[in-house]
Amino acid sequence: MLALLFPGQGSQRVGMGRDLCQVSPAARAVFESADAAVGMSLSRLCFEGPEAELLATEVQQPAILATSVALLRALEERAGPLAPGYVAGHSLGEYTALVASGSLALDDALRLVRARGAFMQEAVPAGRGAMAAILGASREVVETCCARAREDTGELVEPANYNAPEQTVISGTTLAVRAACAVAREAGARRTLPLPVSAPFHCGLMQPAADKLVPELARIRFADCAPPVVANVTAEPNAAGAQVADLLRRQVTEPVRFTEQVRRLRALGVTRILEVGPAKVLSALVARIEPALLCANLAAADELPAAAAFVSA
Repeated sequence: MLALLFPGQGSQRVGMGRDLCQVSPAARAVFESADAAVGMSLSRLCFEGPEAELLATEVQQPAILATSVALLRALEERAGPLAPGYVAGHSLGEYTALVASGSLALDDALRLVRARGAFMQEAVPAGRGAMAAILGASREVVETCCARAREDTGELVEPANYNAPEQTVISGTTLAVRAACAVAREAGARRTLPLPVSAPFHCGLMQPAADKLVPELARIRFADCAPPVVANVTAEPNAAGAQVADLLRRQVTEPVRFTEQVRRLRALGVTRILEVGPAKVLSALVARIEPALLCANLAAADELPAAAAFVSA
């Protein structure tokens, strides 16, 4: 059984989608729709930059979503209708998965993620929050380190992304994240790596962003998901459109349970995973979580023939 995975923030690159639009009318149509939906030349920023503008959270999120959907539509144009058993995404990528499942219209998704990006950026003053990756430590060790740092500093730090069995990203105030990293190194973590992010995503500091997102989600009609979307916050498949808004609200402040998502896909019978998006981060994580799964990538136009063969196998 095939599943599709879609990446999140941080997978952007200047030039993404440009080669695709040269060979795929379907991809061009996606970028034209994206420009109209967000009221700016999102395609120009994807194709030409400058990188500083593309990195802005409220631009980066719709840019990655548009590129991922353009890749998907170009693949469908070449290979015919796809029949994945499930779809999933990492953080922002869950919105792309919802578009792929037919639950969320592309224009609505683009407007939602642009608002989401702005709300997340506004939730915490610059310099007040931070994120870091802790490598070579189990999730239980990381959770214990965060608890100790909260007690020591009186400030918030929590796991944000369970990316692999021994790779967890933490998020919180700058002081508490630094304290948790120090505790983790003392506990034997191989490495702690501060991340170049503009806000502390997927933790309780994002509650103002979640609150602002609620009325935006309420304006959208979410159709049922076909195929089901394995959600970030539950690591369970969801097919009910009525549940999507709450899952997306929770996703802003709760951790991305990516390791559990991948294991759940395997348990559901998935044997092949195609990562569709402008980077190749998730498939590398999948290989560490479930080595038996066959993985492939679609990140650029020259990968379309191999991706078409992979999904048709």
